[in-house]
Amino acid sequence: MSLRLRPTMLSDLDWVVSLERDGTNLPFITPWERPQHEGAIRFPDSRHFIVEEGDQLERIGFVILQGCRNPNGSMELKRLVLQPKGRGLGRSAVRQLKAMAFTQFKAHRFWLDVKALNTRALKLYQSEGFVEEGRLRESVRVTVDGADGYDSLIVMSLLDREYQARVALGLEAA
Repeated sequence: MSLRLRPTMLSDLDWVVSLERDGTNLPFITPWERPQHEGAIRFPDSRHFIVEEGDQLERIGFVILQGCRNPNGSMELKRLVLQPKGRGLGRSAVRQLKAMAFTQFKAHRFWLDVKALNTRALKLYQSEGFVEEGRLRESVRVTVDGADGYDSLIVMSLLDREYQARVALGLEAA
């Protein structure tokens, strides 16, 4: 499957916001308002991408990276939202993003946080070499099936030398 990342345009933002608010995505993210997405498009330290698939370049998701100009080389995968799920699209996107972080942006550390209840994403990130650094216990409010509660955020990262070791082992093939 061929995925392509292209810079998000302002004309994409209604679609981006609707994808965030979709019931299959909402439990796993903290949605932004449209002006926050506009800021991520315009702010030089961020990159906002639309994920497109196939020959028709159908929009299937979006990505937000932050820390692109971080003086410590610490770059964040702020958001990755894809639809549909269960087709390996997330793995393909994560591999492209890792390559971009470590080759194009020369990151030293590529990190993210993921809600503990997002077990699918957690397993993906672990299998892609991300290491758990810690947990922010019950740091986000969640509503699941009408019940209010809290979930923990798991902070994970991958260092440049760990990425290079994965490349050397052939684990980063597209």
